Amino acid sequence: MDANETDAGEHGEGTSNAMVRFFQNQVIRITRDGVGPIAGSIPYAEARLGKVDPYMRGPFTDSDREPLRDQVSEAAIERVIDRLIKESMAASSTNGFFTGLGGFVTMPVTLPANVAGALVINARLVGAIAYLRGYDISDPHVQTVITLATAGGTLGSALHGVGVKIGTKLTAQVIKAIPIAVIRRINARVGFMLLAKYGTQRSVLTLAKGIPIAGGVVGAGVDATFTALVGRAAKASFPAQV
Repeated sequence: MDANETDAGEHGEGTSNAMVRFFQNQVIRITRDGVGPIAGSIPYAEARLGKVDPYMRGPFTDSDREPLRDQVSEAAIERVIDRLIKESMAASSTNGFFTGLGGFVTMPVTLPANVAGALVINARLVGAIAYLRGYDISDPHVQTVITLATAGGTLGSALHGVGVKIGTKLTAQVIKAIPIAVIRRINARVGFMLLAKYGTQRSVLTLAKGIPIAGGVVGAGVDATFTALVGRAAKASFPAQV
């Protein structure tokens, strides 16, 4: 292998690692802060909870009251989760709105607008489900599971993949107790899962959507189906606290 081939290989590996870090960082940023006009996961979830009972509506930033998550029944929370999944599936199939996200798609690693839109929709959905089921989305352990579910994976499968068995049901306490060494191993895998789902493999979908009519229909269906998968992964990875 000559010097040029070596440089090309190292450049390709560096670009891949940069994209991995980019996707992981953006998932956390989206869930925490949102992007542009898109709210983060907590205000998004609270806004939908506010429609469960008209007397519970109001801005989440009002510090004089408890979050609506702590005031409604588990049944109401599950109804809201199902609604969020349906909303997100609908948004995934019509992502023209996300072409105006500006700063997001002009980050160091440039993404097509439809790919950026899919990442925003799915990451915010996962963060909202985790929050609604009582998990602290600012906790690093929980953030690892959020990025995993955004890639369509489940915590149970990821733990099995790194040789860890859990003998009890997943809970917030179990997630927080996962050794940091295991979290790091999962993070290493998750980054490349995100890259595969929203990077290299999704490039094919980006091209398919350029085909008039048929390409758009197929692309929209694939996006909505993947969002449904992400919703199921989030529900499995963040079970309701009993």
